[in-house]
Amino acid sequence: MKKIHTRAKKKLRLGTHTQHRARLTGAKRKKGPKTFKSEDSAKKYAEENGIKKFELKSVKKNKKFQIVQLDE
Repeated sequence: MKKIHTRAKKKLRLGTHTQHRARLTGAKRKKGPKTFKSEDSAKKYAEENGIKKFELKSVKKNKKFQIVQLDE
């Protein structure tokens, strides 16, 4: 991990003589679902990864598309 500059430590009110790496790591978050810019690229991804039954859900006002697997 990269060293934190003294100025940044002072801004966060941390001691300047210690590392504080545990406190400065981000939260462990789950990655969001994969989205695609076009319907064609989403369909191509589904074919390449063996997804047979799926539906495309429009996200961000039809600017992006997301694959939703159907369980049938």
